[in-house]
Amino acid sequence: MAIFTFERYEKKFLLSSAQEERLISRLTEEHTMVPDKHCRGGNTYGIYNIYFDDENNSVIYNSVMRPKFKEKLRLRAYAFPTTGDETVFLELKRKINGIVTKRRAILPYRAAMDFVCCGKRPEVADYAANRTLDEIGYFLSRKSLGPKVFISYDRFAMSDSTDPSLRITFDRNILTRRYDVDLKMGGGGEPLLNPGERLMEIKFLHAPPKWLCDLLTEEKAFMTRFSKYGNEYSRLRGREFLHLDERSRIERKLMT
Repeated sequence: MAIFTFERYEKKFLLSSAQEERLISRLTEEHTMVPDKHCRGGNTYGIYNIYFDDENNSVIYNSVMRPKFKEKLRLRAYAFPTTGDETVFLELKRKINGIVTKRRAILPYRAAMDFVCCGKRPEVADYAANRTLDEIGYFLSRKSLGPKVFISYDRFAMSDSTDPSLRITFDRNILTRRYDVDLKMGGGGEPLLNPGERLMEIKFLHAPPKWLCDLLTEEKAFMTRFSKYGNEYSRLRGREFLHLDERSRIERKLMT
């Protein structure tokens, strides 16, 4: 089992499909961004997630309250498992004063689900692996968690050829469901975004480069507070989040 740890800032933007097309073109032609290895032939790739929560949705409720510290547990895969032995990523994601940290364990799908749902901890010899499982285990000990929400999307990702820590992703076709929350059930669900909307995330260690800030200003790309799970929960509670057409109306009103 391999372990990875991430720490970075993440900033999110809601775009139109036209903005996405222009930004990808300019990032490629005018700057040093290149598609990452998962975008074979310049195509998107699928990401499939299960988010874990309790009966009261307390994990996501705390998150949408925007505390200085929050954490959530998810399982991520890049293909749907069929036997249960396929590799997935069990991730404990935290946000502390705007800095995102992620502790990731690579496990077979069946083992990851048994750990979260049944308390059956995988046996590993690696010290770093056990430290990560300790953290996930402690998180699980404080809450009675189960698979709560399935979220999938198609992603196009880019990284800076001169600074690999700078990464930009574009997500489309975001689907969510609270039934059949099992990756073996395949895809499907309700769309989270309006038709033609895209979610862009900029991920960096310290600060985004000036050229990128200038490019976003030129393309009128506005930063937004957006969590896929958070907005799914807002919709569940009957609250709509800010879409592009709503934002445009607000901006026109402010200018008059």
